[in-house]
Amino acid sequence: MSLIILAHPTYDKSFANKIIIEELKNSNSDIEIRNIHELYPDYNIDVKAEQQALLRHKTIVFQYPFYWYNMPAILKHWFDVVFEYQFAYGSQGDKLKGKNFLPSFTVGSSQDSYTPLGFQHFRVYEFCKPLEQTAYHSQMNYIEPMYFYGTSLTAGYAKEEIKTNAKQHAEKIIQQIQELEKDGVLDIEVI
Repeated sequence: MSLIILAHPTYDKSFANKIIIEELKNSNSDIEIRNIHELYPDYNIDVKAEQQALLRHKTIVFQYPFYWYNMPAILKHWFDVVFEYQFAYGSQGDKLKGKNFLPSFTVGSSQDSYTPLGFQHFRVYEFCKPLEQTAYHSQMNYIEPMYFYGTSLTAGYAKEEIKTNAKQHAEKIIQQIQELEKDGVLDIEVI
């Protein structure tokens, strides 16, 4: 069973992430989707509810737009309060041990811009090191991030191409989850 932590501060205006989530909802995968910005618009996260959600699942997918070379603020806050001492780390903090940690995000800019000579100067994976360390520190299995470029409508990327890429991305997430889970198929629960 898999958990999607959706962290998009302007999900109602999203294009690519909304398509990804709709494709996941319409799949036959055993997925729970938690839209944390909708659940906690005031950032007052129910730590125990989020920890219980994590405990119910084997694979956790973090779905979000790549904001300023990082995750949106609500997801960072979510990690700060949910991955607490003696839950995610510490002498008794092994509650997430062995679970799969899969970052999945959309990148507004082009792939060419994320090169040493490109506009962004660094490759996307270089910005993912804190995620990787968070997974390792909490004894989770870090799965290489899944992402695709050119998702910004305001930057002029074609709507149809973004839609096609978002659908393909959702399919890759489903395939990755199935590979990680190797279990039966149930209904999707949206909270």
